[in-house]
Amino acid sequence: MTAPPGKVLVVGPSWVGDMVISQALYRYLAASRPGVVIDVLAPAWSAPLLARMPEVREAIDMPLGHGDLGLGRRRRLGHALRERGYEQAIVLPNSFKSALLPWIARIPVRSGWRGEMRYGLLNDLRVLDRAALPGLAARFAALGAPRDGPAPAPPRPALRVEPARAHRVAREYGLAPRPPLLALCPGAEFGAAKRWPPQHYAELARHYLRRGWQVALFGSAADGPACAAVSAACDAPRALTDLSGRTSLAEAIDLLSVAALIVSNDSGLMHVGAALGRPVLGLYGPTSPLFTPPLHPRAAVLASDIDCAPCFARDCPLGHQRCLRDLQPGAVIERLAALEEVAV
Repeated sequence: MTAPPGKVLVVGPSWVGDMVISQALYRYLAASRPGVVIDVLAPAWSAPLLARMPEVREAIDMPLGHGDLGLGRRRRLGHALRERGYEQAIVLPNSFKSALLPWIARIPVRSGWRGEMRYGLLNDLRVLDRAALPGLAARFAALGAPRDGPAPAPPRPALRVEPARAHRVAREYGLAPRPPLLALCPGAEFGAAKRWPPQHYAELARHYLRRGWQVALFGSAADGPACAAVSAACDAPRALTDLSGRTSLAEAIDLLSVAALIVSNDSGLMHVGAALGRPVLGLYGPTSPLFTPPLHPRAAVLASDIDCAPCFARDCPLGHQRCLRDLQPGAVIERLAALEEVAV
């Protein structure tokens, strides 16, 4: 089945990192189908992120959360989408619920990977070859290509930022243009197993504070305890700027765009930083950089090589969390030294 070039509705993912990675699909569609119109159906929180993707015409609010079937509301939204005249729907999540709306909207071509009981809902149902497409960006981009053609090389995400606005936001939060800014992202929404220990983050912060850098902690309100633990473990907690829960997503994007270096767990902010073209170091323990690496040449990763990693568990099933605990600050500092050479 050949995909039409015109109006495409993408049912987007529900995680910050996956939403950033989904730009690989939008950029591929824009390059391979001149004149394509792309709208993304996604949770309301993602609108500021999608607004930084020039390939997306409109972010459509998905009012139903995870686990909320809401058949009545889905039917009403599906009927409203029917009036928009989409020619193709590309469904990125693998759930049954995510495929319902395009079916209700009677979108002629409904593409997605085979997931939980989606037969009939998707009429362009594809079987994923995990070995051929190990990365999430490649899997997303492949859904925009003809099903019988070769899988495309996924373009890397590239978020748009207005530098003047970014520097204004930095000043509002007390982050001067100089000295250079080290951004630390110690949270991880997926689970505690993905978090590098706060003592390690604190040692890293002390190293850069001694060198005269600014150090700021980034995260949502849910990441507040993780950021507070880093501050508590630091000898000079007042020297750290804790932004967890204080910034909007749009402001966090602007602030990360002016960071000289970013160190992050495998989290959404890591992908934001990479999509901004900043030097990023991603720390991987229970997850794999083969699946969701930071997609930029200036990004690097450090990953555990112990036998039980990656386990992809939210909490360490063995109770020791060695995969990240054994990743020492000295190794991170050494890897950052190479990234500093490309920092601006």
